[in-house]
Amino acid sequence: MIGSLQTNLFTDSAIGYARSADPRQPNELESSGTVAGKEGGDQFVGNRQPLSEEDKQQVQQLKQRDSEVRAHERAHMAAGAGLVQGGAGFTFQRGPDGRMYAVGGEVKVDTSAESDPDQTIRKMQQVKQAALAPAEPSGADQSVAARASQVEAQARQEKSKLEQADTEAEMADGRKGRQSSGVRRPYSAEVVGQSLNITV
Repeated sequence: MIGSLQTNLFTDSAIGYARSADPRQPNELESSGTVAGKEGGDQFVGNRQPLSEEDKQQVQQLKQRDSEVRAHERAHMAAGAGLVQGGAGFTFQRGPDGRMYAVGGEVKVDTSAESDPDQTIRKMQQVKQAALAPAEPSGADQSVAARASQVEAQARQEKSKLEQADTEAEMADGRKGRQSSGVRRPYSAEVVGQSLNITV
């Protein structure tokens, strides 16, 4: 289960898709470490004492959680290629076997708007794909996708305004040209990719 967004979407140019620790295991969080699981056979604690059945079950849960977290973050990174800032970051928890397991993670993705509306639209579409790439997007992932949709909508509005301003400017230039020369000029109309020259 993924928890809250770790950076502020409205003030930072990068957001994190954060996976929080399992609430049933809130203690012993570590900021770094590695996973080195032992498959099969007896499992031992650091002092070589065999693990209890309860501890073995917890180790299996941590292994599964570790696998889910890493797969989730890999999906974000693959879909966000080109926008991902650095690699995935993980939060680790020490298991009863003394090993470290990833129980949370984040991938930072550049969500800043571009200077051109078309570029912003394409970028926000990729941000949405990156946010929703995992098999089970979290609430934080869905929030990121929703925010990207808002930015995309704003960029589309801006694009529409620019296109309207360009059209009005062309029409004004056309009127000025006809008035100054006194001659009607041919114009071209684009129809399904074909240019038609129509003399009036």
